[in-house]
Amino acid sequence: MKETVLQRFEEVFGDSRSATVFFAPGRVNLIGEHTDYNGGHVFPCALTIGTYGAARKRNDRRLRFFSMNFEHLGVMESSLEELTPSEDADWTNYPKGVMWAFEQKGMKLPCGMDLLLYGTIPNGSGLSSSASVEVLTGAILREFFRFPVTNQDLALIGQYAENHFNGVNCGIMDQFAIAMGKKDHAIFLDTADLSYEYAPIELKQAKIVIACSNKKRGLGDSKYNERRSECEAALADLQKVVSVNSLGDLDEAAFEQYQDAIKDPVCRKRARHAVYENQRTIRAVEALKQGDIQTFGRLMNASHVSLRDDYQVTGPELDTLVEEAWKIPGVIGSRMTGAGFGGCTVSIVEEGAIDGFLQKVGEAYREKIGYPADFYVVEIGGGPEVCQAPSSAE
Repeated sequence: MKETVLQRFEEVFGDSRSATVFFAPGRVNLIGEHTDYNGGHVFPCALTIGTYGAARKRNDRRLRFFSMNFEHLGVMESSLEELTPSEDADWTNYPKGVMWAFEQKGMKLPCGMDLLLYGTIPNGSGLSSSASVEVLTGAILREFFRFPVTNQDLALIGQYAENHFNGVNCGIMDQFAIAMGKKDHAIFLDTADLSYEYAPIELKQAKIVIACSNKKRGLGDSKYNERRSECEAALADLQKVVSVNSLGDLDEAAFEQYQDAIKDPVCRKRARHAVYENQRTIRAVEALKQGDIQTFGRLMNASHVSLRDDYQVTGPELDTLVEEAWKIPGVIGSRMTGAGFGGCTVSIVEEGAIDGFLQKVGEAYREKIGYPADFYVVEIGGGPEVCQAPSSAE
């Protein structure tokens, strides 16, 4: 992949010998959905698919961007004086947002750059292609300008850019999972205080299968921000009767005791999901530690039901993929993953059942939805890295 990216860089920008190649992964969340902005726990892992970038510093303030995934857009030009979001900027709002965020935090960029990207994550899939680009950009800026930032800082800067530059009120999970990824481990993260532990994923004779619905969605124009505000309204009502900082502070019993304080029945359903999903995530990780993959799978299934019925973020595409998966012997668990409203499902499937899974779920989906889904048997990878240093000095 490095050679492919460098060759295209040479064609677009010339002299690839002075370019550095970087990689940042995508991520999938195994359980713990829409809990990250509610002070709960999440359990994501980085993937071996992600975003490759070839970059080199310039001698001026210009920024030139090119994506192999959006070749039709050509080279998109900007400058460090133009770090403002715009519809015309399209995907370049993500790297520009991170550059803006670094400067907001006092790390001034001394020069511009040429940046070529190639993503192996399906665009709009819910596997965090945008967060992958953000963490990748942060890693490039750190390497080029020797900024004293940790991988955890890269996650926080990426989230800051997403929130304040691109206007998506996302939690910390996506950027954290990508920046802090560890091969063959998922991250059990408490989003309330960013305490975390790595949990080894030992699936024995099973694999993680991602099914991409191919229904495109954008977080900014989805109902993501609406769900977040509904949870905030529920929390405000609860705080009148019980001392909590977030919905993640409640367990099921406490929620049942105090739920009548939430005036709006819709907000009550949203809060129910946030509370119960957080407790499911805690129990799922405990089951995994004990080698009980079957219980982990049942909790994944329950997570999807809650996302469908209480949080209402699934839709016919994701429901079809999950419900067809549940019918197949050898599927340990299956659920939607990501923000919802399209995107992907994640399933844990016994190795002997994978071929049948791909065929049967694929056929049923095409028949019911009218277009095909794409499937990826994935492995758990590490965090951002420098893949190849320049072959000649600048």
